[in-house]
Amino acid sequence: MEHSEEHTSTTIDYKAIVYDWGKTIVLAIGIALVLRLTIVGAYYVPTGSMKPTIRIGDRLLGAKFSYWFSAPSAGDIIVFEPPEDAHSDVPRFVKRVVAVGGETVEVKNGALYVNGVRRQEPYLASPPYYELMPVTVPKGHLFVLGDNRNNSRDGHVWGFLPERNVEAKILFRFWPLFRIGALK
Repeated sequence: MEHSEEHTSTTIDYKAIVYDWGKTIVLAIGIALVLRLTIVGAYYVPTGSMKPTIRIGDRLLGAKFSYWFSAPSAGDIIVFEPPEDAHSDVPRFVKRVVAVGGETVEVKNGALYVNGVRRQEPYLASPPYYELMPVTVPKGHLFVLGDNRNNSRDGHVWGFLPERNVEAKILFRFWPLFRIGALK
């Protein structure tokens, strides 16, 4: 009786494993970059201009695709590049759209009026102390204000925001965790 012993040896191809992992990591980074640059963005809030809705240190998620097929509308919270008239070294602002092109805005007696109708704004920190004579927002522009009206450098200071400056619609607060949730 012949007895033959077969030895099987397994060799691990470390090069192939590293190559496969490398491809996976590069692909994941590529997808993350594409998403970050075109679909969603994460934003840090350094000021209190949107208090009490958004506080200093909040981190927000914005949808960059929100305005690909529709224009911003009143009530939207947006992130945008400030216009030149803002004279700011901050690269992005977060404010609320209060009027769009063709609408007339006025602030009097501590209240916002759009097209002569008083807006109900339960999200304000306090009524504005300033007055703003009626102005009509040009087509292709927005009028934006902070929810902390008396402590916000916004449209009442620097005027109209070109729609092309809008980067994203803010949808969600993801930090701090105890205040996580959708924004309105």
